[in-house]
Amino acid sequence: MFYVQGFLRRGRPAMAGLRFLARSQTDDVLAYLLALALQHGLGLWLGLPARDHALIWVTTLLVLFAEVLNTALESAVDRVGTEHHALAGRAKDLAAGAVFLAVFIALVCALLLLLPPLVSRFG
Repeated sequence: MFYVQGFLRRGRPAMAGLRFLARSQTDDVLAYLLALALQHGLGLWLGLPARDHALIWVTTLLVLFAEVLNTALESAVDRVGTEHHALAGRAKDLAAGAVFLAVFIALVCALLLLLPPLVSRFG
């Protein structure tokens, strides 16, 4: 029981960060969670194996992970200064690029996993 309490206590800052993400990036977070729910539901309907469901979860949560890092980097850069600086802009662009790549990876995986069973079901 002591380990669980310690784990929960150490997780408070992480939960605060995730709450901040949900408040500051509400539309993005909701879109990612909706995409996860739709993909997972479609996968259940199509009878995908557990491995495919796991890949859908991992790739979608990879997008959320990238969004967390992007938001953290933007916050840190904004803390340093609000005036425009080329390096600050580059850092923000790179972090946004990481989110874009994660979305692309998730989309490709979803298509590769869901499209063939959909085609065979309706084709």
